Amino acid sequence: MCVCVCAFERFDTRQVHLDFGTPLLVPNDTQQFLSDFPSSRFIECNIGRAQHFFQAYPPNLDGGGGAAFVVNATKVLRFGRSVLDELDIPFWISSGTCLGWFRQCSIIPHSKDVDFGIFIKDFNEDIVMHMLLKGFKLKHRFGKESDSLELSFVLDDIKLDFFFFYEEEGYMWNGGTQARTGKKFKYIFPKFSLCWTEFVGLRVRVPCQTQSYIEANYGLMWDTPVKQWDWKGSPPNVRENGKWDEAELSKVVQVY
Repeated sequence: MCVCVCAFERFDTRQVHLDFGTPLLVPNDTQQFLSDFPSSRFIECNIGRAQHFFQAYPPNLDGGGGAAFVVNATKVLRFGRSVLDELDIPFWISSGTCLGWFRQCSIIPHSKDVDFGIFIKDFNEDIVMHMLLKGFKLKHRFGKESDSLELSFVLDDIKLDFFFFYEEEGYMWNGGTQARTGKKFKYIFPKFSLCWTEFVGLRVRVPCQTQSYIEANYGLMWDTPVKQWDWKGSPPNVRENGKWDEAELSKVVQVY
């Protein structure tokens, strides 16, 4: 028998009685519970994998401000999560943040930002206003809702990227834009669903098919630290995707 571990937000219950008077606690909001159930699967980070990684690459948090980055990045992740939860926008930890969870059960100290993935169907224009109210500053807005949308915010000198994902028949992708040239890039991922996990003390989502997601973005050597990374050339799943038209540059490349 396969046992699935599930995660739910805390919910109220009520007692009902089965045949022969047997008591049973059920959710007060049964419809909400049934709606949440298909996406409730919980997966843990692999502690054994993390221990093996740190044996091979002992952490050096004191060098290069790694300890301070981890503290501030955790705050940024927590604040960003609270905004999207308030707006009821599902998200998952993506890119280097997801790699840190999968490989070492922690934030990568030498990374430079925090990364969230969001399905474009869940985009809400209120995101920007609510992030500003939370203390973030808008760093840039690239693309548009129909193509390669990306938002970046800053809090405590830590950048938080929102990458919006588009679904095609056989794959998913998110876009990138080079502000200086207007060049567009596309990052291809195999299709995935979302699971819950715990990361830096927070309940967040990750792709259920995490390893294939990580391998798409970082290749088969994802378990080896890389400190020099070119977002336009290093990922094995990046593809050039044309260039924005001059007429729309002012709308699709906004740097603040």
